[in-house]
Amino acid sequence: MILDLNDDAKEYGRQALKAFEAAGGDQLLVQADAKPDTRAGLITPVLESLGVFELEPRSDADSLEAAAAVCRSAGYWALPYPVAERLARSEGLDVDGLVVVDADVPEAALQGLDNRWAAVTLDGERSTVAKLGGSGPAFATALELSAVDSAGAGDVALALTLPSWTLLGMLDRAIDLTVAHVSLRKQFGQPLSSFQGVQFQLTDAEVERSGVDILAKYALWSLGANPADEAINDALALRLAAVEAAEVVFRVCHQLHGAVGFCDETVLSWLSRYSQPLRRLPFGVSKTRDTLTARLGRHGLTGLFS
Repeated sequence: MILDLNDDAKEYGRQALKAFEAAGGDQLLVQADAKPDTRAGLITPVLESLGVFELEPRSDADSLEAAAAVCRSAGYWALPYPVAERLARSEGLDVDGLVVVDADVPEAALQGLDNRWAAVTLDGERSTVAKLGGSGPAFATALELSAVDSAGAGDVALALTLPSWTLLGMLDRAIDLTVAHVSLRKQFGQPLSSFQGVQFQLTDAEVERSGVDILAKYALWSLGANPADEAINDALALRLAAVEAAEVVFRVCHQLHGAVGFCDETVLSWLSRYSQPLRRLPFGVSKTRDTLTARLGRHGLTGLFS
């Protein structure tokens, strides 16, 4: 078991970071927020230039690692486009992307996009998205679904794992922004970063982020090494860790930024707001925990220490 991305995937992620920055960086989200129907036009040319849509994460291990790397880079810049969902597209369906949904309240951050979308529940029930609902916060919208089949069990793990890599990229950026902020701001003649209380808070946030980093790599390995049911459990465990970590990381980062962290002039504010769909859809912390607990029963997760 090698819990790290290969060198080519790492380099691909670095090049994606540079390409997203060159294309507009943080301004891409500001523009898309003002006009959601421009999301595709702003982002797809950059993704096409990187060859993102040529990746085949379901059938090729190198493509899977490259897909994870580009999702993390997309999260770092809060790219206003569902890169992970496009890469998780389902085989056997004539669609452009796939989202995991709550069977009771299907929603996804697809506002302003006219692609052909499929949806899958944790039970493997697949549907096509017939219609998008009204606009919601952070591009979220209700979905009107048309049932297709029950053959989506093999789709679920990948469609849960890649968005968690996007959220991991957002946690990377939140901590980087906060470290820069406390290094620059001064109080009592000293940088905020020199105070032990600030250092302790940042350490807590980094511990959470680094834990998600390791679990993300393990879940990626599990996709190719374990049966579908075990891979789904690992993907759910990753999602649970990621959304729990997001609560800690964004709380700490907002606290250390102070009131300015909630103003639109601050990148952290945009990053925090647009992390919400990833943290709440298809379900948040409580339902993720309950679902994982019910699936595992008394046998627990498989792994090195099972």
